[in-house]
Amino acid sequence: MTGLRFLVLGSAAGGGLPQWNCGCSNCVAARDPSSDLKPQTQSSLAVSLDGESWGLFNASPDIRQQLGQTPALHPRGLRDTPIESVVVTNGDIDHIAGLLTLREKQAFTLFGTAVTQAVLESNPVFRVLDRAHVDVRPVSLEQVFHPVPGLDARIFAVPGKVALFLEEGEPDLDLEGEQTVGIEMICGDKRAYYVPGCAKLPRSLAERLRGADLVFFDGTVFRDDEMSQSGTGSKTGRRMGHMPISGDGGSLEALSALDIKQLIYIHINNTNPIWRLGPERSAVEAAGFTIGHDGLEIYLG
Repeated sequence: MTGLRFLVLGSAAGGGLPQWNCGCSNCVAARDPSSDLKPQTQSSLAVSLDGESWGLFNASPDIRQQLGQTPALHPRGLRDTPIESVVVTNGDIDHIAGLLTLREKQAFTLFGTAVTQAVLESNPVFRVLDRAHVDVRPVSLEQVFHPVPGLDARIFAVPGKVALFLEEGEPDLDLEGEQTVGIEMICGDKRAYYVPGCAKLPRSLAERLRGADLVFFDGTVFRDDEMSQSGTGSKTGRRMGHMPISGDGGSLEALSALDIKQLIYIHINNTNPIWRLGPERSAVEAAGFTIGHDGLEIYLG
């Protein structure tokens, strides 16, 4: 059976759910085995056409756990992996730190923009990825590449900012270039997108996503001031490079107007109220969105 098969390896934003030092109501519930709110790992997605060869989109710090709990990604022999490639969408810690776990002299292709690859090259710790085995391939914006054999993919610019550890003073929050990208996948007449980080939705991006069969989209915060309202921080969602779900310029309203067949929120912050039953989750589900979770599987035949 051939078609686009997606496995959500991790659905949470940086730090996961629960976050190690957080006592917000969501994190408390996620630590409680009797709660309906289950722990969620940091954002990563796997894609395949045949269920045998897989590409990973982002390598989160939780990748060892994610691979261990996903039988489709287990070794098929003594030293083996069905993972053909890893595609990194930016230089954020929650998207690149897992590469250090993949250092066991195993062959795979590492795709990313020249800007993101330069972030990795500038830090000597990533030299543990043995270049005799790991094929590092910079990919230009709009260039077709193949995360797995037979799958046409493109990366495209998404509004965002540089990774937190690269900030010097106040960052430019309106950057559109190689520092933050989304991934477009086309298989036959099916069109799918992965956009785990997005600061805003300009018309050009909206038109790209319009009519898509499936979009995984940045669901970091429900409200722009969610961090301050929850007492967990002072930055707004937009200051962190993520458009909020609700409010003026929110993704819920903007995406709902684009005739997208399936919309799934991923990269969800530990403070986000959509993790739990309540008016926020109800509003998202009433609009036809799915709230991503670890282990979610989507098939586009």
